[in-house]
Amino acid sequence: YSGVELIKLLLNHDEVNITKLFGSSTVGNYIEEIHPSLRGMISLQIEQFQKEALEEVDLLFIAMPSGQSMQVVKEAVDANVKVIDIGGDFRLKDAAVYAKYYKHEHTEPGLLSSAVYGLSEWNEDAISSAKLVANPGCYPTSILLALIPLLKENLIEQKNICITSYSGTSGAGKSVTANMIFSEVNESVRAYKAGDHQHNPEIKLYLKHFSGVETNFSFVPHLLPVTRGIYTTIHVPLKNDVSEAKIINTFKHNYSSASFIRFMGTEIPEMKNVVNTNFCDIGFRIYENNVLVLFSTIDNLVKGAAGQAIQNMNIMFGFQQTEGLLKCSKKQSLQIK
Repeated sequence: YSGVELIKLLLNHDEVNITKLFGSSTVGNYIEEIHPSLRGMISLQIEQFQKEALEEVDLLFIAMPSGQSMQVVKEAVDANVKVIDIGGDFRLKDAAVYAKYYKHEHTEPGLLSSAVYGLSEWNEDAISSAKLVANPGCYPTSILLALIPLLKENLIEQKNICITSYSGTSGAGKSVTANMIFSEVNESVRAYKAGDHQHNPEIKLYLKHFSGVETNFSFVPHLLPVTRGIYTTIHVPLKNDVSEAKIINTFKHNYSSASFIRFMGTEIPEMKNVVNTNFCDIGFRIYENNVLVLFSTIDNLVKGAAGQAIQNMNIMFGFQQTEGLLKCSKKQSLQIK
């Protein structure tokens, strides 16, 4: 789903020309045959990936299941082509941790240290000069954007952070499993991968990387009977004497120039307001027992995947971050695969 979302967004970007589409099981088909929603928008035949096809290419987007992108990334980097990997293969820095959570070995561990984590609002300088960008996971995006400012300013405790997230079914991809069929998902909500979700180490690693604070948290994801969207609620104890005004000022200071962060103060955000956008809406409430409750919501396919990937592309090539996502301006064209 994130790959199709990426194509639709790129078609609205004035600086991009999609020149090739690669696949595996769909090789030989035209993209609009596989995804009828693209009819009248693009007509390209899907090809088997070959390194030789990367000549005269500026950027390669990869949207593949975990474990499948490593060789392609290696060949693209060796060919001096910039890469944005929407999947999870290059987000972590430790191959052993990757193997533990993703349940298979990392075949290109030498590239992990050079991959730049693409949390656009917090890593712009590194992204701007990156050759390989690891796009963040959807859950981590909603969580990191809400917590980093408060941890960085020492406003909340670093332990006993409780994170509950809810996602639409598109986050699971298109693979068919019994527990994802309509009659199992409809009119129900369930938790899954509690304690061992592959996003756990990613959240922990980048909370520390961007805030400088080692955290202790629980993270429980849930599945919603909707197609798209993520809603995250975070409970965390406040440090003593932290006021509502201090929290508001901290978010406003950190995100004053962030085009896609809509800080709502004590207003509680709704998921439907971010669906089909690259926005992250963040709000909060303070309980009488000095517990802060944060609310953060994104579209898992846009800000949680394809939209943030385009935001990172814009940073890498010196475009306005909003181009192709809110508005475009005329600049030198890129050749995108």
